[in-house]
Amino acid sequence: MAVLENLLDALGTGQVEVVDLTAPLHSGTPLLQLPEPFANTISFRLEEISRYDDRGPAWYWNDIHTGEHTGTHFDAPVHWVTARDGQDVSQVSPRTLIAPAAVLDFADQAAADPDFLLEIEHVKAWESEHGALPAGGWLLYRTGWDARGEDQAEFLNQGHSPGISVACAKWLAEETPVIGVGVETVGTDAGAAHSFEPAFPCHSFLLGAGKYGLTQLRNLAALPPTGVVVLAAPLPIVGGSGSPTRVLALVER
Repeated sequence: MAVLENLLDALGTGQVEVVDLTAPLHSGTPLLQLPEPFANTISFRLEEISRYDDRGPAWYWNDIHTGEHTGTHFDAPVHWVTARDGQDVSQVSPRTLIAPAAVLDFADQAAADPDFLLEIEHVKAWESEHGALPAGGWLLYRTGWDARGEDQAEFLNQGHSPGISVACAKWLAEETPVIGVGVETVGTDAGAAHSFEPAFPCHSFLLGAGKYGLTQLRNLAALPPTGVVVLAAPLPIVGGSGSPTRVLALVER
């Protein structure tokens, strides 16, 4: 138990900080909007059951109405056609949900060009400075997009948002040891990825390889490039393609 006791001591003294990477979930949470004829997810909504009243005098509770891919959320492989027989969100190993992370910061580039794409050479340059991507870990891609907050129009930016190139997505899926990619934007792909070949390459390649996605992360600016442990806890929805997720990072200070 010494290892866990040491962790608890470090948390208590602040030697290890917990950074919340999760956006608050409410009715105004930005949502991906697909054009007709495609179907779209519903907005998050609470429906009150009782609140210390005749319906329940001593308790307050709600039904929740939401899509699986709303707010900060987890993409399971089965979310995409390239992994239609892959894992649903309930089948993801709990051990996978606690993993190291590499944090790649390209906020300046995305501020200058909202269509900025991460390329293989960007990742290799990061590795030259910080070491190899963590085996069994996440690549967290900071673009500063969380600063756009909760405004739907500003967040979606008419389809102009940063992402990952086709070549880089394929390389991350097939040639690196990461378990998935985490981003600050509404989805793991760039806003213009519908026009790529193949379309939506992060979804197509990474999920197709049995890897995962985390989206609409916040506070990546508070993380160092290395030495981060991520805890991502989606709901174990049987048959689910994904889930709203609380994502936390442990950082040694």
